Amino acid sequence: MELNGQAALVTGGGSGLGAATARALAKAGAKVAVLDINEENARKVAGEIAGVAVKCDVADAKSAEEAVAKARAAQGPARVLINCAGIGIGMRIVGRDGPHPLDQFSRVINVNLIGSFNLMRLAAVDMQKLEPLAEGERGVIISTASVAAFEGQIGQAAYSASKGGIVALTMPAAREFAPMGVRVNTIAPGLFATPLMASLPPAVQESLGKSVPFPQRLGRPEEYARLVLDIIANPMLNGETIRLDGALRMQPK
Repeated sequence: MELNGQAALVTGGGSGLGAATARALAKAGAKVAVLDINEENARKVAGEIAGVAVKCDVADAKSAEEAVAKARAAQGPARVLINCAGIGIGMRIVGRDGPHPLDQFSRVINVNLIGSFNLMRLAAVDMQKLEPLAEGERGVIISTASVAAFEGQIGQAAYSASKGGIVALTMPAAREFAPMGVRVNTIAPGLFATPLMASLPPAVQESLGKSVPFPQRLGRPEEYARLVLDIIANPMLNGETIRLDGALRMQPK
């Protein structure tokens, strides 16, 4: 798909992978709506790229519906959706203080998995009504999983389950949306220099970076954004989950 002039939605667009993606899409000529639960961050990024900032709790149906409607009113129906919003916790299923609190497990599933599905369902409704572009294409949806979907570490039960669900969602969504010309793919990043990673001590970040076979460093958000652009540009990429991890395979802990 040629991005110039097309409307795009980026959840979690106020920081990290989402912010880098919003900037890359705008540089390619897209009209970008930056969706984030942190409205201040969304406004900052949107201000940099002449986009529109929209407060959005992806796990809440009404909030997401209102956010998509606001973005649609500002720049038209979106042909591109990038799901980057997500959270994570580190907690054993059975820890020293007892079993994993169910509400915390549910919260991660709600934001990461249900949040991705929530925006997917809303964006696809608009996409199917759009005029087809070259090769009959109407839209592209890209969600964000993690290598934890495949090699979840001890303490990552909630996070891994949520990201594994995103991977499992990709193929049925791609098959359902294929007749309408909407492609669905997922990126599974490894260790990236995100705000969550930045909260760790520098020595820990350096150690984690060296655990990547090559290149021996943390991934850069701009590298994630570059893959987003490549997926959008290549019409044959559909129903796929692409690992972006420098050949990393996570150890049990």
